[in-house]
Amino acid sequence: MNDIIYQKTKGLTNQAMSYCPGCTHGIIHKLVAEVLEEMNLLNHTVGIASVGCSVMSYYYFDCDMIQASHGRACAVATGVKRTHPNNIVFTYQGDGDLASIGIAETIHAANRGENITVIFINNGIYGMTGGQMAPTTLLGKKTTTSPYGRNIEDHGMPIKIAEMFATIPKVAYLERLSVGTPQKVKKAKKSIEKAIRYQQEGKGFTMLEFLSTCPVNWGLTPIEAIKYAEKEMTEYYPLGVFKDVDQDA
Repeated sequence: MNDIIYQKTKGLTNQAMSYCPGCTHGIIHKLVAEVLEEMNLLNHTVGIASVGCSVMSYYYFDCDMIQASHGRACAVATGVKRTHPNNIVFTYQGDGDLASIGIAETIHAANRGENITVIFINNGIYGMTGGQMAPTTLLGKKTTTSPYGRNIEDHGMPIKIAEMFATIPKVAYLERLSVGTPQKVKKAKKSIEKAIRYQQEGKGFTMLEFLSTCPVNWGLTPIEAIKYAEKEMTEYYPLGVFKDVDQDA
């Protein structure tokens, strides 16, 4: 009898994912699902799906899921957590959802110290709707709404969400991560586990920002997209822990 070395996590359904080749949504889904399974939390978790490429994540995560209106994931998560405080509640949001239309809901949830976990996917573009410029689009990057490239005068600087939220007193844990290498994937899984554990311990608002890829709207191959995310994006969005109540105490 052969020992099982690897198998699909029970935290994901058998639904085929809709993500484009080279998109790292699938990797991040897998990590979140594995952590919930390994912590025996699948039957005690509620996920909040946002609007964007991950809009159908309720088909993929094998736990209770709720679809929120565009940008309102943290508002919905607040209501769920306050009415079911013993459940783990997480949101899964892209940069168009969280950093644009949903920035107010997200900031105020953090400011209140809501005991939820936010999984924030930053690929620097609106993926689902055709590649428009997002609040996180890098300077010089051409998109369908910035055909000559993003510039400071017309568009302002790309918003650094992790750095911004690190100034909010009731944020308990905040880290920016990447999944561009196997080592970083392993690191990311440990960080997800930490964020969920902090929620279990009632420490407050936790957020993990993932630098992700969008090969189709970037006009790059999957391999080129990974290289772009690992080099160009990390130069402006450095990886690391921006706040940790245990370390900062």
